[in-house]
Amino acid sequence: MKHPGFAVTAALAVALLALVSCTSTKPVKAAKPEGERRPAPELALADEQGKTLRLADFKGKVVLLDFWATWCGPCKIEIPWFIEFQRKYKDQGFSVVGVSMDEEGWDIIRPFAQQYKMNYPVLLGNDEAAAKFGGVEVLPTTFLIDRQGRIVATHLGLVSRDEIENGIKDLL
Repeated sequence: MKHPGFAVTAALAVALLALVSCTSTKPVKAAKPEGERRPAPELALADEQGKTLRLADFKGKVVLLDFWATWCGPCKIEIPWFIEFQRKYKDQGFSVVGVSMDEEGWDIIRPFAQQYKMNYPVLLGNDEAAAKFGGVEVLPTTFLIDRQGRIVATHLGLVSRDEIENGIKDLL
């Protein structure tokens, strides 16, 4: 006979697995020196109004390119940080660009973005866009891109707020 606490333990294990399933145990790729930075791939995706935004439109700015989803717990932790970074550093030539990987599209992204009061461009991603960046295996996956359009750092899964902000400040 099963122990009465088995169902509770199993439920907690499933919940924990769901929480960490969109994070990664892979190490963060540290900031690359000038000579080792590779150009970010061209990215052209539609925003909520159907307007195509290109990563090249942000050349000359430091960009935090965030692949995320509405169902991802760690993404929900990072998004308020990114909102603050956008507000705090936009006048210094910085922009956050969010790429939602939600398959349901704008019907689910729009209310989420409104609830969180996202103050930066949000684009609808797809597998092709993810593949250009080497495949996005975990969410969130965040790329820090310098003013010349080169990838400086790649963050896989949730990393500390300070680590992300320090990377931004180093490039500004």
